[in-house]
Amino acid sequence: MKQKLSVVKIGGNLIEDAAGCKKVLDLFSKMDGNKILVHGGGKKATELANQMGVESKMVNGRRITNAETLDIALMVYGGLYSKKIVAKLQSLGTDAIGMSGADANAIRAHKRPKKNVDFGFVGDVDTVNTYGIFKLLQAGFTPIFCALTHDGNGQMLNTNADTIAAEIAIAMSDQFETTLYYCFEKKGVLQDIEDENSVIKHIDSKGYDELLAYGIIADGMLPKMHNCFYALRNNVSKVCVGNTNMLEANNSEYTTLTL
Repeated sequence: MKQKLSVVKIGGNLIEDAAGCKKVLDLFSKMDGNKILVHGGGKKATELANQMGVESKMVNGRRITNAETLDIALMVYGGLYSKKIVAKLQSLGTDAIGMSGADANAIRAHKRPKKNVDFGFVGDVDTVNTYGIFKLLQAGFTPIFCALTHDGNGQMLNTNADTIAAEIAIAMSDQFETTLYYCFEKKGVLQDIEDENSVIKHIDSKGYDELLAYGIIADGMLPKMHNCFYALRNNVSKVCVGNTNMLEANNSEYTTLTL
């Protein structure tokens, strides 16, 4: 029987909120078994870029990463946020280790090809070093991944944190029964975007298609849902979407996604 593994993704908004960050890390530290945390940080990177007079460009909600903004991403994701999170988890008794895709050759990617848009130094994931991550877990460490990968030739790349979480969960599913958690501001996928309590508790493939057809899942939720079902179709056991409270042992107010 496979051991269980939890892969938890948290966004930059949550990290910036001191009380919210403390709560999510406290709950994460109390989760049983093997676990991995993945964090974003785009909002802070944009803020820092503005302070430095560097223009941030977005196309369809995705960041264009030039050499200057890549350096800022390295500072924020791999430095500021990574070390703050690791230090807080150590204080909670979790032996955390901050990781980018370059560390231990954990996540290798290639520069996204130019098509209609040149995204610059943005990476699409090729491989995840499952053996290296497994050895870290086996040694009692909890990997904390930021949204950075590398190409194997010395070039760092900016990679969407939701995608990194999905790719790690998929890769580790050969060895573990894996659950992927996406923590964000809402309680889950909402039937009515105006009603915070209209959480859809369970969505399968058929239900997902219906929600798309009716436009209930739209805008910013589309790429997140795409990552969820991409993970499920590649052997991740289940995906949960909700706010920090879904990590509480007895909470059921969130959305569970299965095939």
